[in-house]
Amino acid sequence: MQRRDVLMGLAGGTALLAGCEPGEVAQTASGAAQERVEWRMYTTWPKNFPGLGTGAARLAERITQMSGGRLTVSVYGAGERVPALEVFDAVSRGSAQMGHGAAYYWKGKAASAPLFCTVPFGFTAQEQNAWLYYGGGMELWREVYEKFNLMPFDAGNTGTQMAGWFNKPIDTLADLRGLKMRVPGLGGEILSKLGVVPVNIPGGELFTALSTGTIDAAEFVGPYNDLAFGLHRAARYYYYPGWHEPGATLEAIVNMDAWKALPEDLQYIVQTACESTSHTMLAEMTARNNGALTTLVEEHGVDVRPLPPEVLAALKVESEQYLAEAEKGEPLLARAAESIRKFRVEMLQGTAIAEQAFLNARSA
Repeated sequence: MQRRDVLMGLAGGTALLAGCEPGEVAQTASGAAQERVEWRMYTTWPKNFPGLGTGAARLAERITQMSGGRLTVSVYGAGERVPALEVFDAVSRGSAQMGHGAAYYWKGKAASAPLFCTVPFGFTAQEQNAWLYYGGGMELWREVYEKFNLMPFDAGNTGTQMAGWFNKPIDTLADLRGLKMRVPGLGGEILSKLGVVPVNIPGGELFTALSTGTIDAAEFVGPYNDLAFGLHRAARYYYYPGWHEPGATLEAIVNMDAWKALPEDLQYIVQTACESTSHTMLAEMTARNNGALTTLVEEHGVDVRPLPPEVLAALKVESEQYLAEAEKGEPLLARAAESIRKFRVEMLQGTAIAEQAFLNARSA
């Protein structure tokens, strides 16, 4: 499916969706009266949490403004209407028309879902967008979600993340064994091969879990978000690079019935607002992370360390093995894994002589 084919199920007139007030109308440029539509957006983030929650709010505001109020979106943070990890089901069944989160939370629903967020040692944000929009990723993503009555959109990217917070130094592979670590998605699956016990809990619960010893380590995003959660008060050692999430896509999911009921112009507005929000979120993350890292180090004495080469090498071996095995799995998982592997091969040469070569030269 090409991007031009995204607009599906078009109707000649505007339908009134569940949740909107009957009888409200808006005037189009031609003067024709059209029904107003009201959507609810449930998110996996605390409301207005820096970068992630504010990104969801920005998306809702843009849809409302771009539509001239014909489609208004009200945002509910994690726990306001449903728990963070129940957003997928809520939007699927139509309790909300829209959701905002990350595809790797839904591995229990579809084995291939995490691949549409990020893959360990996979794509940078720039490469991830290239795969989604011009490498077949978006078509596969929509095929996976179709059976759940959902239409997914790219609606954010964190850029390359940090490897996480630890309550003890990680000097060798042996130091990983037995650690209880909050790490969702494929990162957790890879770490489990090295003896880590992965735990998937919402970001809003991380500080308490880490500070009380319920978990020994945690990854969330990067300095900007981690500082906002106060994770530096719960653990001392902060490791990089974010091998597990080199360019994590955040998603907007739309209930398919609600999507099909929209007229073509409102569908286009939703799509465009999602793409615009993705661009803005990546810019914000990139801009804010460096200042937050300085604050963590200079004001809070955080010990920032690189993961040992031995650990990174082992993680890469396990990550490559995962992709190889995924290509032998159920059909949609296999197709997505193969698509990522092939596209990554294509990206390696171009990235090596462009961004990577430039960054090496700049750092010399």
